[in-house]
Amino acid sequence: MGYKITCLPGDGIGPEIMAAGMKVLGAVSEKYNFDLQMDTRSFGGAAIDESGKPLPDETLQACQNADAILLAAIGGPKWDNSLERPEVGLLQLRKQLGLYANIRPLRVPDAAVHLSPLKEEIVRGSDFVVVRELTGGLYFGEPKYYDADQATDTLSYQTYEIERIIRKGFQLAQTRKHKLASVDKANVLASSKLWRETAIRIAREFPDVKLEHFYVDAAAMQIITKPTQFDVIVTENLFGDILSDEASVLTGSLGVLPSASYSETGPALYEPIHGSAPDIAGKDEANPLSMIYSISLMLRDFDETEAAEAIDQAANKVMQHGFVTKDLGGSTSLSAFTEKVLSEL
Repeated sequence: MGYKITCLPGDGIGPEIMAAGMKVLGAVSEKYNFDLQMDTRSFGGAAIDESGKPLPDETLQACQNADAILLAAIGGPKWDNSLERPEVGLLQLRKQLGLYANIRPLRVPDAAVHLSPLKEEIVRGSDFVVVRELTGGLYFGEPKYYDADQATDTLSYQTYEIERIIRKGFQLAQTRKHKLASVDKANVLASSKLWRETAIRIAREFPDVKLEHFYVDAAAMQIITKPTQFDVIVTENLFGDILSDEASVLTGSLGVLPSASYSETGPALYEPIHGSAPDIAGKDEANPLSMIYSISLMLRDFDETEAAEAIDQAANKVMQHGFVTKDLGGSTSLSAFTEKVLSEL
C-alpha cells in the first residue's frame, strides 16, 4: 500500500518537529512495509516570505491531491505587520478543504501522570476526545470589523453545520464508551440555543449513546476537577479551541497533544495543537511528541494500526525511562528524544 502525503513544515519549531516526525514515519514505513510519497510545500509565514501569500496556489493544489496532510506549526511575531498573517492561510486551507471536524484526543498514560501539574489522583485515567466544529462560528462569521472606537465579530451557525459535527461526535462515541457531552452556552447565546436543540434532535438517531449537556464555563471547570468523567466532548469552534488547549494542562504540556481535521470527502489534515514557539526555534528544545502522535493518528486512519501502536508504545517507553523534553520539566533535546524513539522502534 502507498500513501501520498503533503508536508507543511511552516514556521518556528515547525521544520524541526516535522523532521523528527518524518524520521519516525520513515522508520515504521520500512518496518511495516508500506510506501510513502512525500511532497513538502511552503505554508504560513514561510510562504509569505517566498510568495507574499500564506497559502500559495501550488500548496493548496498539493493538499487537495494528497491522501493526507501533515502540518507542523505556523506564525510568529515576524509577520505581525504583514498584509496577511500566516494564520489566515490556515483558515483558508480549512475552508478550501472543507475541514469541518477537528478531533483532539487527550490521554494521560501512566508514564506521564507524574508530569501533570494537577494531582495524580485527578488526572490518572483521563482519556477523552474533543470534537470541535472548525469552519463556522466567530472565526469565520461576517461582518467582522474593528477600528479605534468599535469592534464587531459575528457568531453564526447554520443548522446543517451543527448537525454534521454533532453526528461526528455521536459516531465517535459509539466506538468508545457511548457517552457524549455537548458543550454550549444556551442560557445566553442564540447560536447555542440552536446548538442544543439540534443536539437533542440528532440524539434520537443514536439511542445507544448517552447525551449530556454542559454550559461551557461548567465544562471548563469539570475538565480540570474531574476529567475522567468525559469520553467524547462536542462543541463549537471557539469553545473547542479554548477547552482543548485548557485540557492540555492535564498532560503537562501542549507539546504532547495531536489533532486531526476531517472533511466530508477529501483528505484529512493532521497537526499538533500548539503554536510555532518562535522563542525556542532552532534550539533543539521543542517537544516532537505532538507531531509524532499526529502521525500515529494518520496511520490509524490509513488502517496501519500496527505501525501506529508501535509509535505510541515507543514514545511511552522513552518517557517511562525518564527522558522528557524541557516543556515537561526534563532536559532531553528534541533530537535526542527522537533518536530514543527510533531506537525503541
